[in-house]
This record gives sequence, structure tokens and C-alpha cells, in this order.
Amino acid sequence: MASDTHGKFIWYELMTPDTQAAARFYGSVVGWTTKDMKIANLPAYTIFEANGAGAAGMMDFPAELEGQGIPPNWTGYVAVDDVDQTAKDFEANGGKVRRPPEDIPTIGRFAVVADPHGAVICIMTPIPPENPPPDVGMNTPGHVGWHELMSGNMEEAFPFYSKIFGWTKDHDFDMGEMGAYRIFAEHGKQIGGMMTKPANVPVCYWGYYFNVPAIDSAVERVNAGGGKVLFGPMEVPGGSWVINATDPQGAFFCLVAPGR
Repeated sequence: MASDTHGKFIWYELMTPDTQAAARFYGSVVGWTTKDMKIANLPAYTIFEANGAGAAGMMDFPAELEGQGIPPNWTGYVAVDDVDQTAKDFEANGGKVRRPPEDIPTIGRFAVVADPHGAVICIMTPIPPENPPPDVGMNTPGHVGWHELMSGNMEEAFPFYSKIFGWTKDHDFDMGEMGAYRIFAEHGKQIGGMMTKPANVPVCYWGYYFNVPAIDSAVERVNAGGGKVLFGPMEVPGGSWVINATDPQGAFFCLVAPGR
């Protein structure tokens, strides 16, 4: 029987070649402040904070990934009860292990995995902190408000994630020629959506929507900071507004706001 944290998104991480520039950009766009985190024998790590609470992390783009065609990127971490077993489950169901399970001292054990269509995500069995932070709501400013998978085939991707993480179908939204957009839930709570990617989207990926107060002013901050809006602003069911964008270093990210 899986625990009540298995399948829960618990962290988001930016790998970028210029951490100082990224800190300035996201500080302006999302409103984050930064705090350095030191772990013995590990590279420098920066925590993005929203109102004093950790919302995401940032590290230098690893030298070993250079030249592999991997751009700067955001990756989400999903909590699992047993990282080693879940990594095996990914492989047994057609996915791949991109980085085998290993320990991060005082933090937990993690692995980098990809689903059968190539979308990359991290899995982690965290070491429970002595003073757990409060669980922030999906609409909390500066935190992630939505998780979105652009899949090679949504009808194949959803059963894969459902089997491994325990996610359930909430409902489908009919997008006409683009097909169904499936809203999925984690322990009964809507946390994201997935769809079969349009033909003009080159790769399958996970996207993360950071909450901001209003979308038009956020677009101005993205542009002023050297980022690029790729899609939107668009109103989505429920009345929220979203954009997809890249930061000045080329990392893809998304924003969601309750209004213009």
C-alpha cells in the first residue's frame, strides 16, 4: 500500500549556465528571493523562496551534460516510497533510467527517469525534515500551480503514470482537433493535465506553471528581463490566464495567474 506522499510533486529545480542572471530574472518575474544552501562535497545550490518558504532550487548546468543537446531546464521531483523500486518500475513499463538512484546527504535518495515517450522527471524518497514546511496550496503566489505533460500519446502516458504514481483521472476537456486534455489528480486533488503534443512541438516534456498575481504585467517583466513569450497569454477553463516562455538562458517555464 503506497503512502499518502507517493506520487506527490515535492520540488522543482532549474539547471542553468548562469545562476546569477537566472536569480535576477526569476526574482523580477516571479518575485522570488534567493538563499544559498551548502551541502558538504556537493556543488553550490540556490533556494528560490516565496514569502520565506522554499519554492524551488537552482544549480549550475552540469559539465557532464554539455554537448548532449540538453538545454537549460526545469525539472520536477515526485516523491516515491522506494526510489530504487520505482526506477525499476519505469524501466519495466517502457521508460528509462537516465541517472541511477543515488543519495543526497541529509536530503534523500533520487533518480532521473524518463517515461516511454522521453519526458524526463526526477523521483525522490526524501529524508523527512525535523520541521516539515507547511503544505502550500496550489494557488499560492510564487509556487507551482499546475503540472503539464506534453506527451507522445496521452492515452498511453496516463496509464503509465497512473500505475507508477497512483494518479487518477479527474476529467477530460475536449480541445477539438487537438484532442482531449486530461486533468489528473493526486490523492483526489487536481494537480495537472496532460495531452498528446501537437505535431509542431519537437519533444515530449513536463512543464511547470508558477503562480503570479496578473499575467499581463508578468509578460512585461519577462520581456524586460530578456525572456521570450512563446505562447499566450491565453485564458484557460476556470478563468485563469497562462503563458509559456523561455528565460534568457533558454530554460522553458510557464506562468499562471487568476486574471489579466
